[in-house]
Amino acid sequence: MYQEERLIEIVHYLKQHERMSVEDICDQFHVSRDTARRDLVKLEEQNAIVRTRGGAILPDSHREIKDYQHRLMTVSEEKKAIGRAAASLIREGDNLILDTSTTVQACADQMEAMGCTVITNSINQADILSNKAKVTIQLLGGRLQKEHRFLYGTSVIEKLSHYFVEKSFIGVVGISEHGLTIAHEEDGMVKRKMIQQAKQAVVLADHTKLGVTEHFQFAELKDIDLLITDQPPAPSFKDMLTKHGVELLVTEKGANQ
Repeated sequence: MYQEERLIEIVHYLKQHERMSVEDICDQFHVSRDTARRDLVKLEEQNAIVRTRGGAILPDSHREIKDYQHRLMTVSEEKKAIGRAAASLIREGDNLILDTSTTVQACADQMEAMGCTVITNSINQADILSNKAKVTIQLLGGRLQKEHRFLYGTSVIEKLSHYFVEKSFIGVVGISEHGLTIAHEEDGMVKRKMIQQAKQAVVLADHTKLGVTEHFQFAELKDIDLLITDQPPAPSFKDMLTKHGVELLVTEKGANQ
């Protein structure tokens, strides 16, 4: 494939997935990392992308953080597989924290009928779990972010400080050497507290989030215990996780690729 063809395909991929890492380019087009970087430099010169550490995103004029209802309609099979793997870690009697992400919602969807307590600031998570008879739900009250349907603010963080749980399940927009990042600071502050209150902090992130750095860092890699994803990361990414004591779980389908 000629470079011009790759550049068109890279932009097409970004319009669908919002982010693309150097590793994604290497895997998809069977090129070296140097070739992938040259492609990104060329696209940046054309003002078609914005380069990030480890990959690229579209310029702000082409990007948007989709509202929650839109993202619900586009929950991928990869996210469902991650959610299924996360749900398999839940045990009878567990106290849990679930954040607002659609990948974490995939976990809530697939939780078995067992007695446990879930603390969340997500209206959607509470609605899904309300159909599971044995699950006790504690919905954290605060200011409503209408577009993305989560509650935030000092009252949410204060309330969280009184709960101690076995596991928290957290979604991200990016996870990289710069830690866990997200677009909205108010959401990130709540996620930070959710991690602090759990014995085990579990991050759910599909492969498009790996190597990505977003606007607001809410935790460092050393703050989390387990990352569940759908494709094996690059060796350098695995080494980074090991260095910070983070375990890695790749979904069954991804592990067999």
